Amino acid sequence: MSQLLSLQRVSKSFQSLIQLYLANMRCFDSSQIGPAIPRAAFVNLLKDNEVLQQLALQNCSDWLTDRELLPVIGQNHHLHQIQLKGCAQLSRHALVAISLSCPNLRQLSLAHCEWVDSLSLRSLADHCRALEAVDLTACRQLKDEAICYLVQKCSRLKSLSLAVNANVGDAAVEETAKCCPELEHLDLTGCLRVKNDSIRVLAEYCPKLRSLKVKHCHNVAESSLSILRSRGVELDVEPPLQRALVLLQDVVGFAPFINLQI
Repeated sequence: MSQLLSLQRVSKSFQSLIQLYLANMRCFDSSQIGPAIPRAAFVNLLKDNEVLQQLALQNCSDWLTDRELLPVIGQNHHLHQIQLKGCAQLSRHALVAISLSCPNLRQLSLAHCEWVDSLSLRSLADHCRALEAVDLTACRQLKDEAICYLVQKCSRLKSLSLAVNANVGDAAVEETAKCCPELEHLDLTGCLRVKNDSIRVLAEYCPKLRSLKVKHCHNVAESSLSILRSRGVELDVEPPLQRALVLLQDVVGFAPFINLQI
């Protein structure tokens, strides 16, 4: 992308061609331009585009505000993938705008966007029911009630991250399991209130589950994880015996041979 933009300096004809390309491109990823795209450049690049389908702006997190984002969202109604990881200077109005302008949205990353609140998430759930992947990592304003509302409305979810949120507990996990039978990936890393009961419900209601992250969930034990482990679900915590062997190796420099197949 950066090389393409540099061609605008060659001639007016090249400049016109590049402007035509920018107005018709379907995917904009700020990381393809460089480590830090200037605010003015971003505004200029997307001012005429009304056909975007994918928008990734994690490289704009240092300066991106509602003022720059809302016009882009407002004129692009075909977006199905939006990446806003770490864009901390946005507000809840950004999520409301996304929900109203992007009815076909499939994937949304709001990781480390602590401005996301229950009201804006409800708006998303009401208007973007085709969602298949949502990343709410470290969205710490959200509690069980908000997550429950989301999964009740967006039952097609295949991937959901609720990681690094101490407000998330069993109620949210159980409702997710019961409402989202297509769920394949769930990240509960650091959700300290999640316990064994909800993991068992997850095992019962989500036959398509492929991966589950529960590291630092201190109330989740092997008694509930073993059900998923026996089904081949990828877990980010080792079984107790394996953890003990790793710890022993770290302490004494070797581990005795033990047949783990017994």
